[in-house]
Amino acid sequence: MTMPTAARDLWQPMLEGFVRLRSKWPRRGWSWDNRLNCVTSSINADLENEARLVALEGLPSEWTSSSLSGAPPRVRDLAERSGGLRSGQLLYSAGPVAGVLAYGLWWPWGDGVTISLRIGLDIGIMDEPYPRFRDVFGVEL
Repeated sequence: MTMPTAARDLWQPMLEGFVRLRSKWPRRGWSWDNRLNCVTSSINADLENEARLVALEGLPSEWTSSSLSGAPPRVRDLAERSGGLRSGQLLYSAGPVAGVLAYGLWWPWGDGVTISLRIGLDIGIMDEPYPRFRDVFGVEL
């Protein structure tokens, strides 16, 4: 999908926010999650407070299972498509910017030791700005 230059320019601050998020993230490894079509990284639970602050810098809206009913319809739909939010899980969001909603899924593992953050865009993985988004995190499909 080809987008006008004006839309591409609107995405630049969002992409720069993800560059900052990646540079501050407590672990450097990011990979591609084929199931949910997003980037993912896992951390130890002892880094939770630091990681949540970093996540909020790039994705400033935070939703819990109890606050999700007050979220915009697109965010609620995204939560439903990704399996819903259970206790302890969070959904972060930003935008939409030029029609693109950015999101983060904060999922503590059942082991009580590991937490994953999955970050994606609610568009097709080949649509702009998804290729540039993947470049920010250094991942390929």
